[in-house]
Amino acid sequence: MGKTKVLFVCEHNSARSQISEELLRKMAGELFEVQSAGLEPGMINPFVVEVMKEEGVDLTGKQTRDVFELYKAGKLYEYVVTVCDPEVDDKCPVFPGIVKRCNWPFPDPSRFEGTEESKLAQVRDLKEQIKKKIEDFIQTVSSS
Repeated sequence: MGKTKVLFVCEHNSARSQISEELLRKMAGELFEVQSAGLEPGMINPFVVEVMKEEGVDLTGKQTRDVFELYKAGKLYEYVVTVCDPEVDDKCPVFPGIVKRCNWPFPDPSRFEGTEESKLAQVRDLKEQIKKKIEDFIQTVSSS
């Protein structure tokens, strides 16, 4: 049996979906084939790059992806997980095939306020929230 294909989507593919993709790959890459994309791809958030380096993942130079390009390319996934607000989730294309859609509404780091250290602390907290959700996801999918 092949790896379970998972796509994480957020608005810009700059933070939440990148963290989710890399944590799932790091924690259970032998079980999952994982990608991330955005509705309006931008640049990866520099605070996310720094926090993921602390996690042992280097995002330096990684490019963001457009979810519609993946859709047009005919990519198929067993899970499409949006990690943004439900309003943004509604704009995500419906991928063909038997797809389980999930929405994990995490806060958007581009809206974090405060000093650089405060923003870094908020991104670290976000990463830990996502990590917990990824652990639960791995457990659920592995046991089904």
